[in-house]
Amino acid sequence: MSSNVGLTTPRGSGTSGYVQRNLAHLRPRDQGKPYSTDLDSMKHRQRQPDKEILEHDRKRDVELKVFELRDRLEDEGVDEEEIETQTEALRQKLLKEMNKGHGPNAKGLKMHQVHELAEAKIKQDDRFRSALGISKNYEEGSHWKRDEEKRMAKLEKESELKKDED
Repeated sequence: MSSNVGLTTPRGSGTSGYVQRNLAHLRPRDQGKPYSTDLDSMKHRQRQPDKEILEHDRKRDVELKVFELRDRLEDEGVDEEEIETQTEALRQKLLKEMNKGHGPNAKGLKMHQVHELAEAKIKQDDRFRSALGISKNYEEGSHWKRDEEKRMAKLEKESELKKDED
């Protein structure tokens, strides 16, 4: 036995006298809340997609289609010069279509394509916002702020009128 911990003697206690710490004991927390209570941090912020990753994925899709064409033409036994001209023509056509901005639709995307999903969500939100006639600089709850300002202005006017009457 050491440091006056546990039983002075295990004799007659029905135990071996071995002392363990209580792993079920919950210590009180000294720090504050694990989350922010700031209202600005609680607002929804749309995740912005990384333009470089989106561009890379689009170019990768173009090159994949070009490679599939090259592979098919090589299996058919087409001359190397003809393969080069056809693949280059396909590459130019696909890059032109890519630059026109045919963005992804959210239905064809996988969960791991987070940047494409974010871009599709932003476009969807913009379409929805324009359908409802909501401006881009709309701030959530701004209607209540305006009502509160009008109410305060009305109260100030009434108080000034009462002072003038006195």
